[in-house]
Amino acid sequence: MSEVKEWYLEYQILINRPGLLGDISSLLGMLRIKIDKINGVDKDRRGLLLLVRDDYQIKRVEPILHTMETIRVLKLRKPEVTDRLALRHGRYLERDKNNRKIFKFVRSEIGLLVDFLTELFKEETHKLIGIRGMPRVGKTESIVAASVSANKRWIFVSSTLLKQTVRHQLIADEYNENNIFVIDGIVSARRADERHWQLIREIMANQAVKVIEHPDIFIKYTEYSLDSFDYIIELRNEPDEEISYQMLEDHLLLGSDFYGFDT
Repeated sequence: MSEVKEWYLEYQILINRPGLLGDISSLLGMLRIKIDKINGVDKDRRGLLLLVRDDYQIKRVEPILHTMETIRVLKLRKPEVTDRLALRHGRYLERDKNNRKIFKFVRSEIGLLVDFLTELFKEETHKLIGIRGMPRVGKTESIVAASVSANKRWIFVSSTLLKQTVRHQLIADEYNENNIFVIDGIVSARRADERHWQLIREIMANQAVKVIEHPDIFIKYTEYSLDSFDYIIELRNEPDEEISYQMLEDHLLLGSDFYGFDT
C-alpha cells in the first residue's frame, strides 16, 4: 500500500455562493483526494490539508481547479510550517514585508508563538533562530514551552530565567544534536569569558537547533550576522512597542556591568 502524502490547497473565494465548498469537496472526492483539515485563513480565503496516495492525483485536479470561476487557487504545494499553523489558528503568521524571515508576535499570541516554535523544533534540520523582545515579554518561557511540546531537551548555555547562567562546558550527553541550545546574547556579551565563547563556537558548529535571545547584541560580539539566521522572531507587549537596547549597549561599550536590565 502506498504511503499517504499531504498537500496544502489554499484558494480565494471570488463568488461566495451556497454549495461552493460542496462542489470542491465533490471534485476532490471523485479523484479520491481526502480532505483532512479545513479552515478559513483570511476573510475571503480557505485552506485545506489534503491526503493523497499518489502525487498524480494533484496533477489531475490542479488544472480543473484553475478553470473554476468561483475561486482563484493561491497555493497548491507540500504543506509548510506556516500552512499548518494557518489551518490550526485560522490565520497566517504576521511577517515583515521587507524581510520574510522575520515573524512578528505580541504577548497575547504566546500560544501561537509556542506552536510555531514547536513545529520548527520538530523538523529534523539544523536551524538558527533569533528572538528579539524587551524584558519579561515571554521569550525564554516560549522556548521552554515549545521544547516540552516538541519533546526536546533544552540546554541553557547562557540565560537569566532562574538565575544568571553562563556555561563553560557541557557534559557528554548534552552534545546530542536532538537538544535545543539556548543562548542569551546579552548575558554572553556582558558576563562571558573566552571559555564560554569557545563553548558557543562549538555549539554553533553543531547540527542542532540553536535559539539566540537578543540576536542583535549577539552578532556584535561574534563573527555571525543576521543573515546567518534562518528565522528571526519579534515578540512585543503591544504591536507598536519599540525593541531597543540602546541603554544596555552604552554600558557594554563602556565596559561597565549592568544588573538593572533583566533579560
